[in-house]
Amino acid sequence: MPARVMWRRELIAAGFAAGELRQRVRVGALVSIRRGAYLTGALPPDPELRHVILVRAALPDLAADAVVSHASAAVLLGLPLWNVPLGHVHVTRCRRSGARRSSGAHVHAAPLQPDEIVEVDGLRLTSPARTVVDLARWLPFEQAVVAADGALRLQLVTREGLAEAVERAARRPGSPAARRVVAFADERSESPGESRSRVALHNAGLPPPVLQWEVHGRSGLWLARTDFGWPELRTVGEFDGKIKYGRLLKPGQTPGDAVFEEKRREDALRDESLRVVRWTWGELDHFDPVAERLRRAFGASERTSQHVG
Repeated sequence: MPARVMWRRELIAAGFAAGELRQRVRVGALVSIRRGAYLTGALPPDPELRHVILVRAALPDLAADAVVSHASAAVLLGLPLWNVPLGHVHVTRCRRSGARRSSGAHVHAAPLQPDEIVEVDGLRLTSPARTVVDLARWLPFEQAVVAADGALRLQLVTREGLAEAVERAARRPGSPAARRVVAFADERSESPGESRSRVALHNAGLPPPVLQWEVHGRSGLWLARTDFGWPELRTVGEFDGKIKYGRLLKPGQTPGDAVFEEKRREDALRDESLRVVRWTWGELDHFDPVAERLRRAFGASERTSQHVG
């Protein structure tokens, strides 16, 4: 039987004594997840799944008009999040004041229109567009872009819907930041790492790349789709954070096969006089060396072009 949230009052009503509940917590039959709320099984290791449990445990203690919002709504909607705290359950109440933050919940006070509320698994949440804009007003730019890119990629929102949501939030704190996030968001970013890479490239002052660049050889034959491309500068950028050699293996393919195939792919790109610059997840936090490698590749391409000319 899957683990579920149960409340102290219903357990007492079912005939359990307070001492029995304490004993069940000691032996692991129940897990105390907040005051008066228990889980009938172990907490899942996944932070998003744990947060869903926290949301369901917290809602009975919150006001009836509370709507799950911000990071909590993002988790329930399936939006990708990166480096976003999930220790508090976020809800929004449609009122001008009364925002508060306790040890387990963050209650926001802001206008909410009926079309900004959706129902998921029996819970009332802010709509995907409203959720993205709330995150963009609240989170740093990089984290907000990860969520906005993901919402577009998953087709949970449209650009028009995000633009409308930004306009509705025009007088709320953080609205200029939200406008910047929505303008920057791109559905072609296929992972949080690619979204973070776009932000890193932007912050380094590098030219905007073509995303998911389809490369064809001189004969017109398709060679590869690359994460990032600068066609005029004959440079390809590849983010190696997609577990390409593990989770995304083709049927019957071994990690060694995948590595060999990737090497052949890169050799084909280099045969077309393309320079390939790779970076990993760990390099995104200190991107200057990657940016310098890209600048050298751009410079080499420009020198080759001048020489040929």
